[in-house]
Formats: sequence, C-alpha cells, structure tokens
Amino acid sequence: MTESIWLPAVLVFVAAVFLTLATAMISEAIRSWSRRREVARRVKPVLSGQVRRGGDVHDLVKAEEDGGLMGLATRLVPGLRGLGGFLEQGRLDWGPQTFLVLTLGLGLALGLTVLLMAGSLLWFAVAAMLGAALPYFYVSNRRKKRFKQFEEEFPESIDLLTRAIRAGHPLTSGMGMVADEGPPEVAAEFRRAFEEQRFGIPFEEALLGMVDRTDLVDVRIFAIAVLVQREVGGNLAEILDNLAHTVRRRFYLRRQLRIYTAQGRMTGYALGALPIVVGFVLFLLNREYVMLLFTHMVGQVLVVLAVILQILGVLWIRNIINIDI
Repeated sequence: MTESIWLPAVLVFVAAVFLTLATAMISEAIRSWSRRREVARRVKPVLSGQVRRGGDVHDLVKAEEDGGLMGLATRLVPGLRGLGGFLEQGRLDWGPQTFLVLTLGLGLALGLTVLLMAGSLLWFAVAAMLGAALPYFYVSNRRKKRFKQFEEEFPESIDLLTRAIRAGHPLTSGMGMVADEGPPEVAAEFRRAFEEQRFGIPFEEALLGMVDRTDLVDVRIFAIAVLVQREVGGNLAEILDNLAHTVRRRFYLRRQLRIYTAQGRMTGYALGALPIVVGFVLFLLNREYVMLLFTHMVGQVLVVLAVILQILGVLWIRNIINIDI
C-alpha cells in the first residue's frame, strides 16, 4: 500500500517539476527574443542618424525595462518591477514572469505530492507554501553572498580609484580602471556605470543607478561623497581614503560583534533543533504515539502551529542578535 502511494506521488512531482522548468525555459526564450527585437527597433534610428540627443540615447539604454513582455508584465502588475531588481541583485538573468512560473510550479509540485501521500488539504497548503518559497530563498541566498563579496572587495576598489585620481586621471577614467582591473564583483558594477555614462546617461544618474542595484550603505556613502565633491569641490582622493578606512573599520566592528553574539547564535541553533531532535527520538521509541500528530486532524493542526511558532522564534532570536552597523 505504501509503494502504491509513493510511486504516483513521485511521478506527479517529477512531471510537475519538468513541466515547470519547460515553461520557464519557454518564457525565457520568448523574453530574450522580444528583448532583441525591441533593442533592434530602438537602435535602428541611432544607426540611421535620426537620434543624436543624450536624452534619446538614455531612452535607448532603458529600452529593456519598458519593452517586450517584461514591460507588459510590469504594467499589469506594478510590483514586478521591484522583483526584476531583486533578481538582478542576485546576478540572475531571469525575467519576473520566469520567477513567478518557478514559484507557482514548484509550489504546486510539492503540494500535489504531499496531497497524494498524506491526503490532507492542510499539509497540501503547507507544502505548497514551502515549495513556492524555494525560488525566493535561492535568489535571496545568491544576493546575500554577492553583497557580502561586494562589501569585502569595495575598500580595495576605492583604493584603486584613489590611486588613479592621484596619478592625474579624471574620476570617470578612474572608474574605467576599476572596471578593468578591480575585483570581479565591484568591477562589474563600475563597468556598468562607466558604460552608461559613456552612452549618454548623466554621470550622477549612472552613479545613483549603481546605488540602486547594490543597495549597500557603503556604496551610498561613496555616491554621496562623489556627488557632493563634484558640486562644492575638495580633495576627492583624501575623501575616498577616509571612506576606505571607515569601511574597513566597519568590517572589524562587525567581526567583533559576531564574536560577542556567538552565544546567542548557539542558543538559537539549540532551541531550533531541540523540538526536531526530541520528536525524532520519540518516533524511534514509540512510533504509534508520534504518528497521531500526522494522522489525526487535531494533531496536524498542532504540528502546523508548532512549525509556524518555531519559525517565528528562530526569526525573533536572529533579529535580536543581528546588530547592523
């Protein structure tokens, strides 16, 4: 009986996952074709000499955001524009519609699998929410790792920019040097800002675009320092030296805080693992006693509430020990 339940459940899960991936690939292919077509349409007036103003070139650079299927999706659901930025921060070339396809597909795949195995709508809802959260957690984890690497590489890039300015190079040329010779994560952002201002976007807007894409305090301070210096003047090299020193000190303080909050983190890990370990031990000692939580309706409700409260407790402890500086 168990094998007859497991086999259809596994087949449904595999079929749903493959269908989701196929739909996502088709969506990406359509988005790529639409993007190429839209960019070609925008480039044609430039090649023919009809577009010469910086504002028109600026519109050309922004064509990808407003044209094709992505533009249609963001017009129908305005919140998807922020989702596109979230995916870009995770260094993923997905469209918002692809992310939604993966979210809905994985949610249904895991939910239907659990429904066939447990036969409970409550567990179907829990599994569907967990499956739908998988793409978000994946992108969020990539975004977190990228930002961490960016923060570690940023002081070195500021030092490189400072040396270029002291050697007599203008700021834009120094940013080009960082794009060519800097650490990979920071170099990618500086290269995009450098290329945008070369294509006609005002320097201030290109710099603020880098701030929006990274969403880091250090980059925001860097942009403010550069923009203020361009307005009122001053020794930019000295300002950037002080900024690099400040960023390194923040890293030192952050490591010190991790040492001071180590006991709180270990407490959170222990409290989070304790119910799971105790439940597993009770399952080994008295299986029938524990299975009432999964076979009886009241037990299922209690398990769901326990999982929700456990997640809230872990997040609460994490918020207490996560001191941002």
